[in-house]
Amino acid sequence: MSRKMKNKVITHLAIERIASEGKCVGHHDGKVVFVANVAPGDVVDVRITKGKSSFMEGEAVHFHEYSKDRITPFCPHFGTCGGCKWQHIDYALQKDYKRQQVVDQFQRIAKVPIPEVMPILGSAKTQYYRNKLDFTFSNSRWLTREEINSGEEFERNALGFHIPKMFDKIIDVEHCYLQDGISNDVRNELRAFARENQLSFYDIRNQVGLLRNLIIRSTSTGQTMVIVQFGENDPENIPVVMEFLKNRFPEITSLLYVVNTKGNETFHDLELVTYAGLPYIEEEMEGLRFRIGPKSFYQTNSDQAYELYKVARDFADLQGDEVVYDLYTGTGTIANFVAKKAKQVIGVEYVEAAIEDAKLNSQINGIDNTLFYAGDMKDILNEEFIAAHARPDVIITDPPRAGMDEKVVQMLLRLEAPKVVYVSCNPATQARDLALLGEKYQVEKVQPVDMFPQTYHVENVVLLTLKP
Repeated sequence: MSRKMKNKVITHLAIERIASEGKCVGHHDGKVVFVANVAPGDVVDVRITKGKSSFMEGEAVHFHEYSKDRITPFCPHFGTCGGCKWQHIDYALQKDYKRQQVVDQFQRIAKVPIPEVMPILGSAKTQYYRNKLDFTFSNSRWLTREEINSGEEFERNALGFHIPKMFDKIIDVEHCYLQDGISNDVRNELRAFARENQLSFYDIRNQVGLLRNLIIRSTSTGQTMVIVQFGENDPENIPVVMEFLKNRFPEITSLLYVVNTKGNETFHDLELVTYAGLPYIEEEMEGLRFRIGPKSFYQTNSDQAYELYKVARDFADLQGDEVVYDLYTGTGTIANFVAKKAKQVIGVEYVEAAIEDAKLNSQINGIDNTLFYAGDMKDILNEEFIAAHARPDVIITDPPRAGMDEKVVQMLLRLEAPKVVYVSCNPATQARDLALLGEKYQVEKVQPVDMFPQTYHVENVVLLTLKP
């Protein structure tokens, strides 16, 4: 973008529609202009921040007209936190936009014939729907412009979420509408306790400080896991924090901590200490119990996970005599969920700890027709693996946001399973993979599922069948 365009203000830009990643679109001088934090129907002045020959990006600096479809956001942190970017848009319209996002991605990227995309399955809960939240301690609380301009001194220790695009600034969250139960009380009371006892909050830039991260997980069965991540191995103060949580919140069924002095917050390679309760919590679905450890992945909207898995199972239409390959099986939730309707289910996953969870989940539910293997999908799913097992009648694949490796797609084309059920959290990469699978497969059904109200994210399930 030329220097003349940067910081230029386009006046009275009409916002037309929502595009990918939740940004909205307007047009100026024949170019597309992407703008965040607006709604279709708004008329705004936009300051250009970046762009290329065919498009520009900018931020709204003044509103001339507000869209009739706007609603009042319910969270006081909206617009700063960045976690729920669509609170200002009516939920019915959110669902329409998400469905259209699937249609647009498939038309633009997949370029294969698709049937009518079914109406999106909305979430019954549009607040308090998450079962897992990560909060960050910081000694560098985000200050509002009003606070900065006041010249006053403010408390800088915070516990909350990262400000978008600012790794070292944390918004101090008073009430989060994403998780119910004791989540808000645990966060607020632990923060107050730490301030009162002058415990150090983490300095993200210099990577020092005791309190680093707080993870709260909950289940529909009423169990709660709390994990405290410490940035220093402090044998005097760590027990002080953990005793406070244990005594103040006896409802916590799994209380753990980990000392992490690494440069990032990931702890999959670190040992966790169970301070009180059990080292896991359990979720339930159709009478099946799924054990969730501190390192386990589980869909973060439990109710909608059930709806998502039912769609996948319905698309598979198992009759009881099929061999199913469940790729990217994670902790085996889908594999165990469909096992009672299949002859055998073979799950493959990269993370070894997740495969151990998958095996355990089969065991505790008395399921004996599953097999699980850990390894890189593109390496493990080879000719030798296929020769050692029955060929699949149905393949269920639920890859991460990046989609399937091209080698995995090529193996699917060689396997020629009669049905492929593709579950995706990213319709763009799903569409890319469908373009490759279109060599031998046709799209029979497309079902979007909303797992994350108030955000632009959408899950999508596609049924593929071999071409005649």
